[in-house]
Amino acid sequence: MKNVKLGLVFLAVWTLSCRGQVTPPAPCGPLPSENQLRWHDMEMYAFLHYSLNTYTDQEWGFGNESPNLFNPSRLDCRQWARVCKQAGMKGIIFTAKHHCGFCMWPSDYTEYSVKNAPWKEGKGDVVKELAEACREEGLKFAVYLSPWDRNYADYGRPEYVTYFRNQLRELLTHYGDIFEVWFDGANGGDGWYGGANETRRIDAKTYYGWKETFSMIRQLQPNCLIWNDGGDRGDLRWVGTEAGNVGETNWSLLNHEGTVDYNMLHYGLENGDSWVAAETNTSIRPGWFFHDTENESVKSLPKLMDTYYKSVGRNSNLLLNFPINRDGRIHPIDSLRGVAFNQMIHEVFKTDLARKAKVSATQVRGGSKRYAARNVADGKADTYWATDDGVTTASLTLQFAKPTSFNRFQAEEYIALGQRVKKFSLEAYMDGRWIPLKDELVEDGDGLTTIGHRRIICFPTVTATKLRFTILDAKASPLISKVGVYLAPELHAKIVDSAEKHASSYNILFDGDRVMYVTFAQEKTVTAFRYLPPQDSSEGTVTRYRISASTDWNHWETLGEGEFSNIVNNPIWQTVRCQSTRATVIKVEALRLARGDRMAFSDVEVVE
Repeated sequence: MKNVKLGLVFLAVWTLSCRGQVTPPAPCGPLPSENQLRWHDMEMYAFLHYSLNTYTDQEWGFGNESPNLFNPSRLDCRQWARVCKQAGMKGIIFTAKHHCGFCMWPSDYTEYSVKNAPWKEGKGDVVKELAEACREEGLKFAVYLSPWDRNYADYGRPEYVTYFRNQLRELLTHYGDIFEVWFDGANGGDGWYGGANETRRIDAKTYYGWKETFSMIRQLQPNCLIWNDGGDRGDLRWVGTEAGNVGETNWSLLNHEGTVDYNMLHYGLENGDSWVAAETNTSIRPGWFFHDTENESVKSLPKLMDTYYKSVGRNSNLLLNFPINRDGRIHPIDSLRGVAFNQMIHEVFKTDLARKAKVSATQVRGGSKRYAARNVADGKADTYWATDDGVTTASLTLQFAKPTSFNRFQAEEYIALGQRVKKFSLEAYMDGRWIPLKDELVEDGDGLTTIGHRRIICFPTVTATKLRFTILDAKASPLISKVGVYLAPELHAKIVDSAEKHASSYNILFDGDRVMYVTFAQEKTVTAFRYLPPQDSSEGTVTRYRISASTDWNHWETLGEGEFSNIVNNPIWQTVRCQSTRATVIKVEALRLARGDRMAFSDVEVVE
């Protein structure tokens, strides 16, 4: 009987071969894992930053802040989950522990946590409440655990790594399924460190023993992805900026070993040996934590749409931060803007004009219906158009029943078999000729390079009878699973964030390379000083400062001394507040620079 079955199998294979069965395309290069494929489909999810920093009005806590500060009056994790879901987010990543070391769950391994805060008389657990709220709303849940801990006395010593893994184990075993673990790249520097008040340096690539740490994560949470900006290569990568954009060319590939620079992070590596997709992280406000002064600086709807096109529309997922305010809720301005953002996305993409167009191709793999041109507009994720092996240049033409207006084009590759397309072109048939289209969100060139999981091209509205999409170069036969055409409200390429304010003019003098004087014609009552770092480079960016005021240039009163946290990655306005002080001159001393020897700035502002 066994031999009869084998004979039938061989007969079936021989019969299909004789009939010219078309061979499926072979995989091309590194492939995404099942976990990574699920992650790509998430598209957008939320970051929630909340800690003692919320109550000290700073971005990075020093580690000596009192747990007594944490006593929100209206903390509501279900409100967070509802807002994020209504904003189109598929999940939430929560800052379980930021650099200050304060744990938002009652960790067994430290006293520096919510168990010693007044909130709920020390019986609260923010991580648990949020994990449960996410499950109720159908959202995925993930955690941010800072490798750097400015509170812990043993940070920088081997004992801390054990502590760090113990905390990670708590988060991965007590709160259900975790879709991602997020490890910040900020590692080592000055801190409280149990009262030592000193600077400690570590090698982020070796200190944490990432190989063993990753192994533990994969054992405890097999479906979890690892985002790591500080050590061994994880499953996902940073894009080199927190401005909310990734490169118009974006390969989901890096090399497993070796150092990476900005270009590799921002654009990926065409010939990388591992699938390490890009995650674009940015905040709906200028800062990551909540600050009342930023209530008028929440990103506008056009700015959010610009961010969407430059992240999700460039083969990346968008991780959008919603800071939690001092009451323990997402601020109404942020929530309304997030909901409007989601509504606008649906408005733009609700009608796919390609679904009713006639689709043809210059070449189809083996002439088979299985790989036909029409597959790109059938609404199915598991079908695709393909060409014969060795055919890396081919076109799809969409013919509309009548002249049709559109200004957005979307393409998706079948990435389960690899990322392939290196360059493509778009043309609209108008007035009897083909007119080239380019991505208006790209300053140099046409921007029509990689595709990956999703590529969205924005251009001024055209009215045409046909649209031609041509693959100009690919690593192997292109596999296109979707093509979409849409008519959306116009979006200008140049969008200025509402946070980008410019100060009125002052007389500015320098004393050497690291001391700047801001002088006024008349004496003023000063309540704050604001500094905007250079925007095109970190050269001269002040990371640690001392600011003083005087009315006579002889007697100086210190207004503030400290650090501008995360200023290199997020070069936004920095505000140093003080008690009302009379002054005719402000002295700004650069105690430390990110790079170079001479302090620099884009703008400064004195608040009266």
